[in-house]
Amino acid sequence: MQPTRSLTFSCLVLVVLIALSGYAFSATVAVGTCTKLVHFATIQLAVNFVSTGSIIKVCPGTYPEQVAIVAKNLTLEGIASPAGDAAVILPPATGLVANATDVDTGNPIAAQLLVRDAGPVSISNLTVDGTGNALTDCSPDLQGILFQNASGTVNHVAVRNQVPNGIPNGCQIGNSIFVQTAAGHSSTVSVEHSSVHNYNKNGITGNDLNTTLVLTLNYVQGAGVVPVPGAAQNGIQLGYGASGTIEGNTVIDNIYGDPTVAASANILLYDTAENSGITVTRNRVGNSQLPIALITLGDDGANLGDGVTVTDNDIFGTSAYDAVDVCTNGNTVTGNTVFNSAESGVHLDASCGIHFGGTTGNNNIATGNTMVESACAGILIDTGTTGNTTSPDTYFTVPFPVTSSTASCPFVAGPMRAKATNKFSPAR
Repeated sequence: MQPTRSLTFSCLVLVVLIALSGYAFSATVAVGTCTKLVHFATIQLAVNFVSTGSIIKVCPGTYPEQVAIVAKNLTLEGIASPAGDAAVILPPATGLVANATDVDTGNPIAAQLLVRDAGPVSISNLTVDGTGNALTDCSPDLQGILFQNASGTVNHVAVRNQVPNGIPNGCQIGNSIFVQTAAGHSSTVSVEHSSVHNYNKNGITGNDLNTTLVLTLNYVQGAGVVPVPGAAQNGIQLGYGASGTIEGNTVIDNIYGDPTVAASANILLYDTAENSGITVTRNRVGNSQLPIALITLGDDGANLGDGVTVTDNDIFGTSAYDAVDVCTNGNTVTGNTVFNSAESGVHLDASCGIHFGGTTGNNNIATGNTMVESACAGILIDTGTTGNTTSPDTYFTVPFPVTSSTASCPFVAGPMRAKATNKFSPAR
């Protein structure tokens, strides 16, 4: 009998050790108790515990925490359940605190979900909600999902309410999804099938050299008319050396209250990587001062944003300025349909080169577009630009198919016509 009891005890010890080993190194764990997997009470506990390459499944429920995934490749996914599949990350009860530093400005950032020096990290079927962030000043910067020197995918995710203390203000903070890259690093992030809305500054932003942002089939909605002195919102931004593709997205309602002070863009390309093959295609954009804007300051002499392709987009409801503002060089704007633009359908704009002694609005191809109801011009070509091709295009109810001046256009002069000296307002 004694040998049998001893063997039984040894087997029990072995089972416990195997169970503990599985608990420590399981490739798939859960947060919450909706599965039979090894589970944790918080997302951060699970992130800290599992090894790289693991899958963390998040049960429906609310998780009041800030989550940091650092130097680890993970999959983080909400569990779909017939009883409800909303796994929501909220700020802690005491509010958000700074947990990252901006790689460009050195300013503190309070990110709800931080991915740093990692990748690939896959995030899916989660909601990141900034309600209750308790941030009352202009610092730290409130961000929903932040990738720094990291790569991954954001798929079927809702990011919302990145507004300081829930009250819109003029602080240039409050971004829903942000990707940035320090010198010597790289970041490649895909955001797809996701919903972004109620941000204070920008919806989805990719900044810096060696940042590649691929945006596909997302819905991004601004606050509508933001009164002065609020922040001029942008729906999607690539800036400061970044590159990428923007395809099949719906972006609406980014409007600043006084366009003589600043303007909002649905899609803003601002000093992007030079001739890097950026494409803006098959998007639906509207209700903005600048639905699509290609802009350079060029003050670094390198990231001038030339060579962009803007094709097959539906553009509607431009409240001021132009449906497509082309303030760089060597771009192709073709196959787009423009409805109801406040000034012109396509503006080949010479005003952005002054900061580096050059000119903009040159050597562009703007053909095969359809313009329906523009208040002034189908295509506005600034005096002094050269090398542009602007035929053939199709025009309906447009006073001047092609013109070099708005002076004789039939709209009434007023504040909507008086452009700000530096109307563009990117997030940095």
